[in-house]
Amino acid sequence: MAETQGSDILVSFRGVQKSYDGETLIVKDLNLDIRKGEFLTLLGPSGSGKTTSLMMLAGFETPTNGEILLAGRSINNVPPHKRDIGMVFQNYALFPHMTVAENLAFPLSVRGMSKTDASERVKRALSMVQLDSFRNRYPGQLSGGQQQRVALARALVFEPQLVLMDEPLGALDKQLREHMQMEIKHIHQRLGVTVVYVTHDQGEALTMSDRVAVFHQGEIQQIAPPRELYELPRNTFVANFIGENNRLSGELESHSGERCVVRLARGEKVEALAINVGKPGESVTLSIRPERVRLNGHSESCVNRFNGRVEEFIYLGDHVRIRLEVCGKPDFFVKQPIAELDPALAVGDVVPLGWQVEHVRALDPLTTE
Repeated sequence: MAETQGSDILVSFRGVQKSYDGETLIVKDLNLDIRKGEFLTLLGPSGSGKTTSLMMLAGFETPTNGEILLAGRSINNVPPHKRDIGMVFQNYALFPHMTVAENLAFPLSVRGMSKTDASERVKRALSMVQLDSFRNRYPGQLSGGQQQRVALARALVFEPQLVLMDEPLGALDKQLREHMQMEIKHIHQRLGVTVVYVTHDQGEALTMSDRVAVFHQGEIQQIAPPRELYELPRNTFVANFIGENNRLSGELESHSGERCVVRLARGEKVEALAINVGKPGESVTLSIRPERVRLNGHSESCVNRFNGRVEEFIYLGDHVRIRLEVCGKPDFFVKQPIAELDPALAVGDVVPLGWQVEHVRALDPLTTE
């Protein structure tokens, strides 16, 4: 399978399963190719199988079934330290009794590198994370962000072909976290190393990745570049998990080519893109992003046009979220940049609103509301 795509595949999961009790599969049937040099994020809620998949790749967990290939060779029975993989965890895992430089030199001495070569590598790795002047400090003398940068440098210092990161920014505050996201992204771009990154933070996944694999109940629901995942979700789970999403439940009335008509509970009809629908009469969920809804005069050109009653304004600095009651749904959100907000709009106003057919996706029915 992977061979036909040439040598640009670094990692292949083939039919990989993992069960801890012999009954429940935490990872169901994972088939995934990871390309050389890509930044791939495994994203999903707790218990979705993303961390277990990463740990199998690292060698800390063994697959119950299936095979994992690294650079074309099976690594199922290769111990972690022989896999040529760097690791960065949330808790940094630095040696407290070693200086920053000693922490960085450790993976090199384990690999039998000479002191001269090692000190050259350590110097390079420290400047890469902008910590040259901290080489003689101990981890306890560093801030959380600095410790995380040392952990990152240590994972990169022996120039592995693959770096795995498990929620590495989870313990940092919002501003530092966002700064580190960019740092890691830029280091990745400079080095061209392959990164597999695990997070449950969708914003982080969208910001940093070349591709994102969305996990749910042990299976990949969709794998795609961030923009495609957000704009073109293939099912209701992905639409809800990535970004904010308005959902309207209804049943399929007719289906013709790429488009369909859906009848909502109170009889309103919506024309939508038919992405993942069954037969006429069956339930569907419509997905509309809040920033794609047009208000007042802007809605005149929309095929799907309704009235909504303004229930609440939620001010977020650069934009405002307006909660409306639309088609009997009390929590329908519209997102508007502050510059576009009509200052006369008030709670209780009934306004026309609408959305284009290409911005509403008819997907599988939602199992739990």
